[in-house]
Amino acid sequence: MSKPFFSRILLKISGEALGGEHGGLDPAAIANAAQLVMEAVKAGTQTAIIIGAGNLFRGLAGSQQGMDRVGADYMGMLATCMNALAMRDALKQLGTPAEIQSALPIAGVLPPFDYREADRMLSSGTVVLFAAGTGHPFFSTDTTAALRALEIHAEAVFKATKVDGIYSADPFKHPEATRYEKLSYDQALAQHLKVMDSNAFALCQDNGLPTVVFKAGTPGVLTEILSGDFRHGTLVTAQ
Repeated sequence: MSKPFFSRILLKISGEALGGEHGGLDPAAIANAAQLVMEAVKAGTQTAIIIGAGNLFRGLAGSQQGMDRVGADYMGMLATCMNALAMRDALKQLGTPAEIQSALPIAGVLPPFDYREADRMLSSGTVVLFAAGTGHPFFSTDTTAALRALEIHAEAVFKATKVDGIYSADPFKHPEATRYEKLSYDQALAQHLKVMDSNAFALCQDNGLPTVVFKAGTPGVLTEILSGDFRHGTLVTAQ
């Protein structure tokens, strides 16, 4: 097997990807998400994962409905823990070793985040899931993905979305929009292109961490990108 273009990645998956059409935890949707992770594993790429909480509870949405933002964000963090437990189970059913580290540890269930232990597990071929965000309110899972990627020395953040990369405009509203295959952070900023939230964007840009945006649910695309082919995704780099 040839060496992958990226030897270690942080894969960001939305919570909605685990919820199917009706939200919650959908077994078929979870199995599909696990198959996406398996593409990276089979490509020989060490893979860490962060899953959002949109299928269960969004802290920001809770605060907009009158909840205290801090408490709502902690509820969202707990929702990511549930998603991580579901994904770990799905991966183990596929025969892939997977472990969870949580910014909000629960004795006997979720061990705490430890970048050195995460590095050791990734190096041995274990998929590592990071749960509970940063452990602090007001930070998104996008920001957590950038932070954890830097802490474990990942070579890129991979963001699975509903579209096959970054476009000059919303492709659902503007069919004539142009998709970018490669882009710099400066270009994305100058053209007001949405890559991720501002905190995550700044972390990646300031530290020269590449970001790859691709469409989830299309078998083979992640394998293709990990071989260095970006025809169905967008690579964002420092230059």
